[in-house]
Amino acid sequence: MSETITQQALRALVDEWIGAGTKVAGPSYVKKDLCQYVPLTSSAELLLEGFIHPRNSVKDFFFPRHEKIYEYTLKGHEVELADMTPASTPQVIVAARPCDTAAVAILDAVFNWGEKDEFYTQRREAATIVALACVTHDSHCFCTSVGIGPDAEKGADVMLLPLDGGFEVRCLTEKGKTLFAGRTQPSDKTAVIPEGPKVKVSPEQVRAALEDYDNPLWKTATLRCLSCGACSFTCPTCHCFDIVDEGNAHGGCRAKNWDSCQLCMFTKHASGHNPRNVQGQRQRQRTQHKFRIYPDKFGEVLCTGCGNCARNCPVSLGILGTLVELCAEMPKTVGESK
Repeated sequence: MSETITQQALRALVDEWIGAGTKVAGPSYVKKDLCQYVPLTSSAELLLEGFIHPRNSVKDFFFPRHEKIYEYTLKGHEVELADMTPASTPQVIVAARPCDTAAVAILDAVFNWGEKDEFYTQRREAATIVALACVTHDSHCFCTSVGIGPDAEKGADVMLLPLDGGFEVRCLTEKGKTLFAGRTQPSDKTAVIPEGPKVKVSPEQVRAALEDYDNPLWKTATLRCLSCGACSFTCPTCHCFDIVDEGNAHGGCRAKNWDSCQLCMFTKHASGHNPRNVQGQRQRQRTQHKFRIYPDKFGEVLCTGCGNCARNCPVSLGILGTLVELCAEMPKTVGESK
């Protein structure tokens, strides 16, 4: 037996959450053919089918682009500081793709390494994530190549699996059970989800290929990169940020702002020296970080195969194409015994 909910009942439930003052976000068309995760004002805005992947990621709701750490006011020779209270308003992320929910679980490690980032952590603890399994994919998707799949449950509190007219509901955590308590119906129907995209590379192959640090591929395959940062900003796992003071002679704030290792100023020193002064070096660093450096530190790959880097790149330079080319000459047996 399984638990199910009709699409109509799910939308009614979403409207109840919104009506109760809970912040609810999910995929929606912000304009023609542009789907993004956005705050919802009504379930009518929510997409439950007919899209592959939003052009942004759910990290926006835990790690915002701009976030004040504290404010300051200048009064003569005195400086008054006012701490910012981390947001803890309950929120529900609904219909998140499994590659996005898995990313949040991966980010938990870096934002709680050493000292906890209370701004991230409190948002995370106040959120319930409802994933929506994928029944189709496009050429940019490669979740299966990094150990995830179209119905991967990592990071989700609830998993919705499409059925005719509704969804099979799998509550994975206590938060998920509470959210759907009394709202599902028992059924003998069980959803069948397609296998997903074909495996094109393996993390083991990529890691082995990255041992050749001076591979000429970095000078050729990444020549068309514009250093715009679109790949990093729409990636669900990229998390670089800068801390800056913003204000004037009267006061202002200290804030965290998104940053990207693909921007030419990212590693530029005050002296003017830049240890990664060409784009190929920056592309190499991003790939090294995702498939070697982060796994060495936290034990898992910093990529969920969502494909957003290619979808949003103005010159279609996604990480998948680079990985395939990088691994093309590697022995096919690398990683097969693991």
